[in-house]
Amino acid sequence: MFKRNIWLLQAMLAVAMAFVACHSSDKDYRRKNQWWEYGGMPDQSKYVETQELTLDNIHNLSVEWAYELTDNASYQFNPIVVDSIMYVLAHNNSLVALHVDTGRELWIHGNLNGITRRGLNYWESADGKDKRLLFTIRNTLQAIDATTGKSILDFGDKGIVSLNIGLGIDTTKVGRTQPSTPGRIYKNLILLGSSPGEGLFSTPGHLRAFNVVTGKLAWTFHTIPQPGEKGYDSWPKGAYQYAGGVNVWGEITVDEKRGIAYFPLGAPTYDYYGADRPGNNLYGNSLLALDAETGAYRWHFQTVHHDIWDYDLAAAPQLIQVKHEGKTIDAVAQASKQGFLFVFDRVTGKPLWPIEERSVPASKVPGEKAAPTQPFPTVVPPFNRQYVDENAISDILLSKSEYDSVLLRVAAAANGFYTPLELDRETISSPGAVGGASFGNTASNPEKGIVYVMSQDFASFYKLQKAIPHIPRQANPAAAQQDATLKQGLSVYNLYCKSCHAAGGSGQIGPALVQIGKKMSFQKFKGLVETGQGQMPAFQHLDENAVKTMYAYLNTLEQAGATAKTVENAPSKNPLLVAENAAFDQHPGREFVNRNRSVYYPSHITDTPINRYVTGYGLELPHVLTPPWSYIVAYDLNKGSILWKTPLGTDPNAARKGFKNTGVPNGAQRKGMLVTSSGILFATANDGFIYAYNSADGKEIWKHELPLTSEALPSFYSRNGKDYIVVNATTTQPLSYKSSQNTTKPKTTKGAYIVFSLKKS
Repeated sequence: MFKRNIWLLQAMLAVAMAFVACHSSDKDYRRKNQWWEYGGMPDQSKYVETQELTLDNIHNLSVEWAYELTDNASYQFNPIVVDSIMYVLAHNNSLVALHVDTGRELWIHGNLNGITRRGLNYWESADGKDKRLLFTIRNTLQAIDATTGKSILDFGDKGIVSLNIGLGIDTTKVGRTQPSTPGRIYKNLILLGSSPGEGLFSTPGHLRAFNVVTGKLAWTFHTIPQPGEKGYDSWPKGAYQYAGGVNVWGEITVDEKRGIAYFPLGAPTYDYYGADRPGNNLYGNSLLALDAETGAYRWHFQTVHHDIWDYDLAAAPQLIQVKHEGKTIDAVAQASKQGFLFVFDRVTGKPLWPIEERSVPASKVPGEKAAPTQPFPTVVPPFNRQYVDENAISDILLSKSEYDSVLLRVAAAANGFYTPLELDRETISSPGAVGGASFGNTASNPEKGIVYVMSQDFASFYKLQKAIPHIPRQANPAAAQQDATLKQGLSVYNLYCKSCHAAGGSGQIGPALVQIGKKMSFQKFKGLVETGQGQMPAFQHLDENAVKTMYAYLNTLEQAGATAKTVENAPSKNPLLVAENAAFDQHPGREFVNRNRSVYYPSHITDTPINRYVTGYGLELPHVLTPPWSYIVAYDLNKGSILWKTPLGTDPNAARKGFKNTGVPNGAQRKGMLVTSSGILFATANDGFIYAYNSADGKEIWKHELPLTSEALPSFYSRNGKDYIVVNATTTQPLSYKSSQNTTKPKTTKGAYIVFSLKKS
């Protein structure tokens, strides 16, 4: 009898193990053929196994269906696909579940204003019964049932997890703590970065992990080291108490097999002047490898010492396998904004090829102590132009007078790679603030050791100046207070916005901003300033007072013939609305707290106030360099060499003058790629097309016009043996060109999520 029971127990155990193995295998298959998270998979390769789409039949790729937006908002959201459901952001920041076959709405979760706009995270339990969507919104982490769309109220405190915890600082001094890009799921954890802004005294960007079921904080890694921690001596004593930034606003990558998470870290703040932070400032601008389950340090490499050029790391680290010196190496490749591709052994952090410390110029700005050397890869060539002179200036999109003016500015400017910014004259940095590679701009064929970098040439023309004083609210007469407010608003506008939106807000590169209050509320305006849109970068370092004064100033402006309208598209009357974020309403998020000041007193330096020096991003000349302005570069990292380089798109204005393959100014920012096992590389561009290239040689093999341009990563899924490409084409900037004859007009003229598939034969 005893032996029989043992046999039965063994048989039951075998059946259970077989069930678990089958479910695990089924889960792996689903993940590989769907798009469960931002970037597709934890390795961020954007590499997918295709079942039917090939180089031979791609010409048959066309629109299967499109989900049109009802509002005029621009969404950077990367669609998530799980089984038969696609999740998108639409309709006044509502999360919408669609059926993947038709685009039919299944449910809507509304009123997610303040949500991280680039995407969210999906997690399911081992038995598949608990399926949830996790997202960050207004300094909180929340969860939604992926099947019903309803808030999960036993997550955290009645559905809310505060992102102000685990930072080791006074929470009353905490500003923005949520990330601008989704985190990364590892087992039952969600790994999160943050986007605290770029102003002085911004929140430190410490890395954290939370349990996806309970919401409890699992671990914290201090990116600005505290006493006794590695890297503490690379900062002034006590800097952790006031320094900010050193955050992951870009893309996290995870090696699931080894349990290692790779974090590309941004610069310390303030980005362009670091008198309060002498030293190399670890872990600023570092690729940091941590144990994903515990947050324990594994290794790091700092790509910029004491950054004063805003050279954040933001692009996803690429996990690849290469043949190197007779061995097979599991490597990680990190593309940077300054145009370098750094390659390391992903376990040890050892560079595959030597990286040299080379002397760079000293700073001339009072109080600034620039690093004497910077790291330079020696074998892997840069993918970006790193120096600008008169020969690099193009007259394609400039008048004769404009061209001559730019030449004079270049001749008079301080110039050269890693040249510090100055006070008395302009400094040209190439790549500039939005040059090089940013989020969404890397992909790979992992097993072949090929890495693809989407990049752009963009030189910033910088000039430091004293910061605009902060005007606190006080009991002044109303007229005097209003006058002071408008003067500050004008100063803020001239420093950060005038170069693109012209004097008086009349519009130039960017749209007209006159009487902005008739177009959008202050909260929406503030959100736009913080997150950016289209060619406009994010100005997260501007405090709320500065944004308020600029908003007030713009509301006083008038322009002949200008019209404005407000579009509100809340889905409150839609019968599919399952919730309006009730959990959030119960626990409103903390308003961002201003920690910026016009002067500061770092006690380690002096008791006397030190002037702040600031600059705009220098974006007023996006098209002055010789083209191509944006392109894709393929690296063979078995050899450490460039395999091919091809322009990405064509600027419409250059096309009218007969130029082709020029790339597009800002053409690679906020874009993305897909790489297929059948040899196709898909990429979106700022000219309003999606392109396909032969991934072996970079030759264009297909393109399709979109109704609007895209600021999001494309997605991929296979269903019943059929392949689908999903493109978020919702950026509301007009595309002023005519369709070429070899493309198909889109089936919609509104912003839409567009699904492509092969035509039925």
